[in-house]
Amino acid sequence: MKLNRLNKILIKMEENDIPQMLVTDPKAIFYLTGKMIHPGERLIALYLNINRNHKLFINELFPVHEDLGVEKVWFDDTKDGVLIISEYIEKGKTIGVDKNWPARFLLHLMELNTENKYVNASFIIDTLRMYKDEEEKRLMRNASHINDMAMEKLQNLLKEGLTEKQMAQRLATIYEELGADGFSFNPIIAYGKNGADPHAQCGLEMVKEGDCVILDIGCIKDNYCSDMTRTVFYKSAPEKAKEVFNIVLEANKRAISMVKPGIRFCDIDNAAREYITEKGYGKYFTHRTGHSIGIETHDMGDVSSVNTDILEPGMIFSVEPGIYLPGEFGVRIEDLVLVTEDGHEILNKYNKELKIIK
Repeated sequence: MKLNRLNKILIKMEENDIPQMLVTDPKAIFYLTGKMIHPGERLIALYLNINRNHKLFINELFPVHEDLGVEKVWFDDTKDGVLIISEYIEKGKTIGVDKNWPARFLLHLMELNTENKYVNASFIIDTLRMYKDEEEKRLMRNASHINDMAMEKLQNLLKEGLTEKQMAQRLATIYEELGADGFSFNPIIAYGKNGADPHAQCGLEMVKEGDCVILDIGCIKDNYCSDMTRTVFYKSAPEKAKEVFNIVLEANKRAISMVKPGIRFCDIDNAAREYITEKGYGKYFTHRTGHSIGIETHDMGDVSSVNTDILEPGMIFSVEPGIYLPGEFGVRIEDLVLVTEDGHEILNKYNKELKIIK
């Protein structure tokens, strides 16, 4: 167990009157144990108790033989894992449960232990994961470095006349060649009018001269995610598209320039949104300015107009303003930003200025 993280969680449990907790999200279990286990539909749970009587309930199907610093309680497919868990839970006391634990497990536990009070305790780990330690910062920088290299290789492929879907397939190969562990999310590669959909699906569209091309890509490396968007032009850039591009680029830069401890997330969103609105495209900026990222592409926390939380050192999030004109094109420019002690660090180094692929 990663004791520093565990101790912080136990303190938060006490502060919130949650004496015991079931951690069931594989990514949260990894955060505490350093071991990523993908259980599929099967049950896995890490039981935490402020009296430190911790247990890891795990199916024998998963060969986790190394010492994780917590006692393992094994079961197999013929056993009722929830029943086994219920026998370790302190009766009559509040128990925190992950927000994503399947109802078939949670409802069964509630039927077995009717005298317990059940609360959503995901916020305890999720809020701690917002602050990256030095090792996590290193891993995030490395994932973004791989993503920078992948972006360059991907842009060079535009000359080959591949469809959006074929580009995504090539990207998977690029990541493998660069040593990444796969996609952190399904890539968004959108030509021309397809880019007007912020979450476009890669299709059979072929790139054409004058197309505005959105490349929103990310990989996983050592269980940490990267995410970056660049918008480029193919062979030529129409004047209107260039105008919109420059507005989005300036919005991206203005928002990032705000990042430092003490600033609110909503202030960053406002910096991007107000500029785009001032230029007459406010109604075409249809999403929040960014999201937190780490072990998951979307960690807890976002850069939005309603998030008044204060920035603190160690936080990492995206800044990705966009303008989407239905039936025409879209532009989005995204960087990952780390809050430092006195300012910020941009994790993406790849060029984001206007670029025409010849």
